[in-house]
Amino acid sequence: MSEPIIKLDNIKKNFGSVIALEGVSFDVNPGECHCLLGDNGAGKSTFIKTMSGVHPPSSGEIYFQGEKVTFNSPHDAISKGIATVYQDLGMIPLMSVSRNFFLGNEPTKGWPVKLFDHETANKITEDEMSKFQILLRSPEQAVGTLSGGERQTVAIARAVYFGAKVLILDEPTSALGVKQTANVLDTIDKMRTKGIAVVFITHNVRHAYSVGDRFTVLDRGKTIATANKNEVSPDKLQNLMAGGKELPSLED
Repeated sequence: MSEPIIKLDNIKKNFGSVIALEGVSFDVNPGECHCLLGDNGAGKSTFIKTMSGVHPPSSGEIYFQGEKVTFNSPHDAISKGIATVYQDLGMIPLMSVSRNFFLGNEPTKGWPVKLFDHETANKITEDEMSKFQILLRSPEQAVGTLSGGERQTVAIARAVYFGAKVLILDEPTSALGVKQTANVLDTIDKMRTKGIAVVFITHNVRHAYSVGDRFTVLDRGKTIATANKNEVSPDKLQNLMAGGKELPSLED
């Protein structure tokens, strides 16, 4: 397997006297899906916000493509090609799909007054969404009229179009139906084939195991285990998330 594109080594994060992360290490390779698992309060959100430049670590080191880096803001991470898709997706429901796709990076035309180039934006949006087998009724339709899975795909396609090398997905299948979840998991699989490194944050072992190559389990800010797919079963992952307590089999 290739060298990690991003590596976090012995990351610690304190918020005053509260220890949110205690020596967590994590890396992901190009074309790999590394799943970060844990129950509520495990430290997943704090860790991905550290990876994406929202929270500077209290101690520990971050390496990107083998070089030590410091992220002082999300812009620093984005400039390296680290894109994060949060649960709220960062979209404006009443705006069109194409306007949301280019939000903050709008193509323009005209001089001296520059106007939003609807034609170019619509064409690119349709083309990029079709790569994920999403055929829009119209790129002008409000993004809020799309299904949850389709909106997730818009957010992912947007990140990829703007050069993401590492894609961090925060609970992308949360509150989705079966078909929508399958579409999102299929999209994650396509990201791997494009050579993009995927960090999939979830508490759903079934979803993680269907697309993951490696799994790291957090509990109360500590790493419980890291394992390749051929080294661990879904039941074992579920039990690790429960702190070692034996739970009913996922097959039951």
